[in-house]
Amino acid sequence: MSDPLVRLYPAAYRAAHGQEIIDVHREMTAELSRPARLRADADLAAHALRVRLRLDSASPAGRFFALAAPFALAAGAVDSGLQLARWYAGLVLSPAPVRVQLSAMDGPWALYMLFSLLVCVGTVTALTGRWGPGVGMAVCGLLGSALRWAVGGHLYDEGATAPLAALLTVAVVLACPPDRRGDRRLSAAAGVMAAVAWFPVVAVRAGTYTRAFGVTTDYGAWPMLVLAFTGAALALRARSPGLRETGAMAVASPPLVAHSYATAWGDLRPVLGALLLLSVVAALTASLQAVRRRR
Repeated sequence: MSDPLVRLYPAAYRAAHGQEIIDVHREMTAELSRPARLRADADLAAHALRVRLRLDSASPAGRFFALAAPFALAAGAVDSGLQLARWYAGLVLSPAPVRVQLSAMDGPWALYMLFSLLVCVGTVTALTGRWGPGVGMAVCGLLGSALRWAVGGHLYDEGATAPLAALLTVAVVLACPPDRRGDRRLSAAAGVMAAVAWFPVVAVRAGTYTRAFGVTTDYGAWPMLVLAFTGAALALRARSPGLRETGAMAVASPPLVAHSYATAWGDLRPVLGALLLLSVVAALTASLQAVRRRR
């Protein structure tokens, strides 16, 4: 069965490695049960498609998405976590008993909270060492959110940005090559980014202030600022010009862009400002690296 699957590889790759792939695949699956053999065939087909799309671990695109994937997960968790915190604050501050409020929740809203919780729990699980199960939960939450929007409409004024951001995040996460998933250093950095982006906003909203460390938390400004400076920090640590790191942060940013759009009630100016922020940070990082190289 592996012969047709090998044809999924590009012709040049198939000519160089095709027979070897067939022999190894047959040897590995010779004594497997039918379900296990089907999983092995699926893995082979997925690898072939990755090579054809140049998303394997040896390609620049594969390495790029390996860098972006943890931060895309983290950005999705920040957005979902802020929505959960907003719902919980309303639950606590309402004079109605919690039991009454929970029983009065309609189906779309309950699903929205459930999918948001799945994204948060899945992201924490993935970034703390169990990438496969964690990504599975997070992807289910993101796809569920997109499907809920398509079926039941939007709950805030986010329009189509929220489901589009969810689908883009899923694409970025799944584009990460299997052998580059769960990098501990990147996972730790993404976890720190998520915590710094989420906690000050929740803390500020719990009080009467609108700023964290002198930066407004309105319009989704703070999470985008944290994401942009995370890219700069990665670039400075790697002593690179910063274009790759900033590009990865831009690819990871759709959930935060959608959050900014919804927070601003459909105003595009905060979204454009957030994207401009990434460009400015990238330019500053490149300039700083140029100065460091001259020294």
